[in-house]
Amino acid sequence: MPTATAVQEQRTAYYERIAERQMAPLWESLHTLVPPQPKPQAQAAIWRYAQIRDLVMQAGAVISAEEAVRRVLVLENPGLPGKSSITPSLYAGLQLILPGEIAPSHRHTQSALRFIVEGRGAWTAVDGERTTMRPGDFIVTPSWTWHDHGNPSVEDGGEPVVWLDGLDIPLVASLDAGFAETYPEATQPVTRPEGYSFARFGHNMAPVRERVSNPTSPIFSYPYERSREALDMLYRHSELDAWDGVKLRYVNPTTGGWPMPTMATFMQYLPAGFKGRAWRSTDATVYCVVDGHGTVNIGGAEFAFAEHDVFVVPSWQTVQLSAHGESVLFSYSDRPVLAALNLLREERI
Repeated sequence: MPTATAVQEQRTAYYERIAERQMAPLWESLHTLVPPQPKPQAQAAIWRYAQIRDLVMQAGAVISAEEAVRRVLVLENPGLPGKSSITPSLYAGLQLILPGEIAPSHRHTQSALRFIVEGRGAWTAVDGERTTMRPGDFIVTPSWTWHDHGNPSVEDGGEPVVWLDGLDIPLVASLDAGFAETYPEATQPVTRPEGYSFARFGHNMAPVRERVSNPTSPIFSYPYERSREALDMLYRHSELDAWDGVKLRYVNPTTGGWPMPTMATFMQYLPAGFKGRAWRSTDATVYCVVDGHGTVNIGGAEFAFAEHDVFVVPSWQTVQLSAHGESVLFSYSDRPVLAALNLLREERI
């Protein structure tokens, strides 16, 4: 009977022969490929805005918005170095636009969201319509739509504006489906007045003969004042959820589904003193603190959070939120993709 050493040598020689034909033995990697539960490479992490704000603002002196095309500092997950990713399927970055600047128009197959962190008066234009940016607003840029950003001059009331960009860049890259195109002018023509899309779809109504086939929401700007009003009303008149406090999901008004086909978005309120119970889910989630302060425990690691901080929860890591003062959190995740593939799993502990 051959010795263990002889068997191993025989197998090694065999593996070398099949490698020459671009093949590999599944039995050597089966447990890694099909683990008993998710083992994410992404790590729980937090970007404290008070510590990085100066760096964001300094970018304005390093490069212009026009030269950069998009002046953004990427929030790179420490477990995914060099991949410009905050999770394996999601991208996050902080974008700065200064008074008098234009971030030139382009389009791409990646879907994008903007969540306004600080500053007022800048605008974004999507497919011929502009909307003014205000802190807490959630703005959608659908796949393959022209979009540009601008900011009035100081004389016209412009001030530095920062927002969180969320895109499905890693997901689209994994599918080799990335396309982009630059508009021939710095800005696209504005063909509709501000508020037009919201008037058509933002009041639980829609044009009678409208036929919507695009899976992305026809509303591209969800004002924070309305989101905050809804959270306050529910907090005062409904029971507090032991895990989430008061949590709402943004919806596509024509389908009742998610605003974007690849990213889910949420807003939640945690009253002062709230101590949430732990839960976990297979969708990885990025949070941005709109207001307040507290702590989040992610997989046993505790992070203190404050206004404008960004933190990330990897797939299947336990999450427990506590609020020291009343807090509002915006978040986005890859939930629509997991749900569509029947891979979404949640556990409330």
